[in-house]
Amino acid sequence: MSEQDQRVSAAIEGWDLASLGEGRVLPVVTAPAPVLSRPGPQVDPTAPEIVALAADLVATMRISPGCVGLAAPQVGVSAQLFALDVTTHPKTITTHGVFVLANAVIVEASRWRPGREGCMSVPDLTGDVKRAGRIVVTGELPGTGRKVTITTDAFEARALQHEIDHCDGLLFLDKVSGAHAIYQRKTYL
Repeated sequence: MSEQDQRVSAAIEGWDLASLGEGRVLPVVTAPAPVLSRPGPQVDPTAPEIVALAADLVATMRISPGCVGLAAPQVGVSAQLFALDVTTHPKTITTHGVFVLANAVIVEASRWRPGREGCMSVPDLTGDVKRAGRIVVTGELPGTGRKVTITTDAFEARALQHEIDHCDGLLFLDKVSGAHAIYQRKTYL
C-alpha cells in the first residue's frame, strides 16, 4: 500500500467507488451558463438518478486532462453533488483518493492563504483566490447515504472548497479580490 493510500481517511473507508457503476462522459458547460450561478438543491444520495450522476461525474472527471474535481452544475445539473480526486496533482499533501460527496458543508476552516485556480467551466482564465488551507467537511456518500466527515489540508482543501462553491452557484471568479487577480490561461503548443 502506497503512502498516499495509507492517508485515506477512516471516514471514507468501506465506501466502494465501483458501487456507483459505470458512468457516462457528459459535456461540461461553461460560463455564463445559468446553471453555474444557481445554488443547487440538496439531494437524496441513495436515489438511483443521483448514484448514476455520481458515476457520470467520476467518468467525466477522469477523461478531462488536469481535472481534479467536477460538480453537478458543471455538467448542467443543479444539485449538491461533486466528485474529487487530487491524488496525482503535484501540490497534493493529503488525499482521500477518489470520492463523491453529496450535500457537503464546510464546518471548520482555518489557515487562509491565496492560491491560483482554474476551472473547466471557465477554460480561458485563472485567478488568485483566498481559501482555507485546513478544512473539515461533512457530507453524504452516494449509494449508501452514509454521513462522513473529512478533515484535510493544502491542495485537497482548496479543491473541496472550489467544488462546494460550484454546488452553491459560485465560480472562482466570484471569489477573486478584483480584476487584478484574474489571468489569461497559458496555453502550450
